[in-house]
Amino acid sequence: MTKILLSLHVLAAILAIGPVTVAASMFPAALRRAAGEGDAGRTTLRTLHRICRLYAGIGLAVPVFGFATASSLGVLGDPWVITSVVLTAAAAGVLVLLVLPGQDRALTGTASPDGTPAVAVAGRLALATGIFNLLWATVTVLMIVRPGSTTGA
Repeated sequence: MTKILLSLHVLAAILAIGPVTVAASMFPAALRRAAGEGDAGRTTLRTLHRICRLYAGIGLAVPVFGFATASSLGVLGDPWVITSVVLTAAAAGVLVLLVLPGQDRALTGTASPDGTPAVAVAGRLALATGIFNLLWATVTVLMIVRPGSTTGA
């Protein structure tokens, strides 16, 4: 059962977090370009935002399967698992409190004829997205290295 849970955890991470990471990373650059593109630019931004929202919801499966896997392995109290949980919560917080609302604000700003408000938030949005991505990269490394593991890594 542990192998099945671990497989589901890894698949959920790849299939859910990957699209959020890519779409969120593409959003600030698309936002800068959208100021001069009109409706076509807004369509791209809405699509990227929809991907982020949808896969953020699907991404809830990652910690669910992670907790189930850690429990079946008996490592819930290990420091690397606790650190990963904290970093995952931080990444989720950045996504829910900074990235998604920032994208919402940017989409609202692109409704103006000159697009200036949207361009102003692109830098902050890029920073929040970078922090989100860095947190997930750190969690990924912890999942592979697992300090104190018996894999020899």
